[in-house]
Amino acid sequence: MTEPPAIVLVRHGATEWSASGRHTGRSDIPLSPEGETAARALGDRLPPGPYARAWTSPTRRARDTARLAGFADAAIVTDLGEWDYGDYEGLTTAEIQAEHPGWNLFADGCPNGEDAAAVGARAVRIIAALRAQAVPTIIFSSAHFLRVLGASWAGWPPEAGNNLGMDPAGISILATEHHGADPILRRWNMLP
Repeated sequence: MTEPPAIVLVRHGATEWSASGRHTGRSDIPLSPEGETAARALGDRLPPGPYARAWTSPTRRARDTARLAGFADAAIVTDLGEWDYGDYEGLTTAEIQAEHPGWNLFADGCPNGEDAAAVGARAVRIIAALRAQAVPTIIFSSAHFLRVLGASWAGWPPEAGNNLGMDPAGISILATEHHGADPILRRWNMLP
């Protein structure tokens, strides 16, 4: 028996806000020129397909990354949206910590936004859909959500996403071993 198909995760290319460290959740910030270049280069860096499904977050930065990487027909999946940063949208960690010393996104969440449990619940719904369809899938989304998705896939609490970095246009692979019994992070944050 062969292993179930792998799931490929792709973080969107860089934006002006990601380059400056601003929390970019619901704001629809476009890719920067560098982000567009990196998105175009993804086609040569992705693990070989074919992919039966391509999903993208509803954000323009994720949709444009999918399109530029050759997945113009990627289905928009609302649950793939980035963490809702609420009152911290557009702020850097340093700006938040100036008002709230020691603040950590994964431990503390965001006022009028999401906490790790809420993001983890969305990740669990995505994982259930991936397991139900059991076909090779590529997903385009944002860093913090993908970090929680990776942690949840591995069976860790959503807060463990704090320990998984993900750079713009980074590629990760979720897979299983032992005939689907053991979920693993096959590769994480592969860069050019």
